[in-house]
Amino acid sequence: MTGVCASVVAVCRDGGHRFSKGVADDGIRLVAGLGVEGDAHSGETVKHRSRVAVDPSQPNLRQVHLIHAELLEELAEKGFTVSAGGLGENILTRGIDLLGLGAGSQLRIGKAVIEITGLRNPCAQIERFQAGLLAAVLDKAADGSLIRKCGVMGIVLHGGAVQVGDSIIVTPPPAGHRPLAPV
Repeated sequence: MTGVCASVVAVCRDGGHRFSKGVADDGIRLVAGLGVEGDAHSGETVKHRSRVAVDPSQPNLRQVHLIHAELLEELAEKGFTVSAGGLGENILTRGIDLLGLGAGSQLRIGKAVIEITGLRNPCAQIERFQAGLLAAVLDKAADGSLIRKCGVMGIVLHGGAVQVGDSIIVTPPPAGHRPLAPV
């Protein structure tokens, strides 16, 4: 996937711990080692409430949440109405197979670089957002394994501004492809 080019469709942030995030028409700023400036999930240590309750000193592997716009289109075909930021993502992409990336893949967006750490594990909040949505973002592979379609998580290696229309350049990890697991 080296050199694969995709683009940013929307950017979102929210300073509170709400399920959905507001669209940031002025763009977002990624901060190295922290995440999205002004977002509730920004920080060196874990900010997701259920994970903080277990161990607040865990490293934050979920600084940035990315979802592919193609998922929202798939959900619309199934009768769901989900707009940018609706599933809590910071960056909505187009033209990239986020779920097919390997752990450690890097996404360059402008001067910012995000390292993909794993899959978002959809939880009951998705079902409370819209009934039936949890089942719609899960699938089964031919071998019976669970497919989580609700995007990927990453950490910020190099900070910078991210705006709608920015291109995304994918660089696979030098150690080779390792399938993504939930983080």
